[in-house]
Amino acid sequence: MKEVLIKLKGGLIVSCQSEEIDPFNSPEQISLFAKAAEMGGAVGIRSQGIEKTKKIIQAVNIPVIGLVKTKFPDNSVCITCSFDAIEELLNIGCNIIAIDGTFRLREQVTGPEFITEVKKKFDCTVMADVALYEEGIACISAGADCLSTTLSGYTPETIHLPKDLPDFDLLERLAKESPIPVIAEGKIHSPEFAAEMIKRGAWTVVVGTAITSPRIVTGWYVDAIKNSIKK
Repeated sequence: MKEVLIKLKGGLIVSCQSEEIDPFNSPEQISLFAKAAEMGGAVGIRSQGIEKTKKIIQAVNIPVIGLVKTKFPDNSVCITCSFDAIEELLNIGCNIIAIDGTFRLREQVTGPEFITEVKKKFDCTVMADVALYEEGIACISAGADCLSTTLSGYTPETIHLPKDLPDFDLLERLAKESPIPVIAEGKIHSPEFAAEMIKRGAWTVVVGTAITSPRIVTGWYVDAIKNSIKK
């Protein structure tokens, strides 16, 4: 077991990311979210993009999981799908690299196949982001160091899942059978959901939107108020 994963056990990782329309969408400002998360007790940070991740690494003293987002042809998200991106993330000092571990093809290679090649080419700790149980098992065989349920609900095969509930079943099933840590991520919008994930076997929990996306969280409250008035 790699030391960096031991440091994460039983804690909270905060995903500090932003979208183009967010007013704080810059390396300097997003790094403040990361610093605040560290002050609040987070054991790790997950970050997207080279410049933002580099700034976050400079700002905090806890492990940083880095990734680079691109798109598949169907416009669904793809997590770190090139050797160049991995090399850049390692060069800026990422402790863990998140990689798309789904069966979707990128340059005729599936996620598990890509992870196999990554482990041959680089000395790095790989977090395999998956959406399905079968993908998780395949990523274990490919040499991933840990799994994350990040992509459940965001791939064509899982898009039908509830938008407001984490995939508790996927986490629990993988946690029971995986010899490597399984990390809960995706739609964990409350402390109660996070606690439930730990109870079901999560090694640690990643929360993003509910902590670092005030624009979206504000919308949740606004919609709830509007719906209440309608009733």
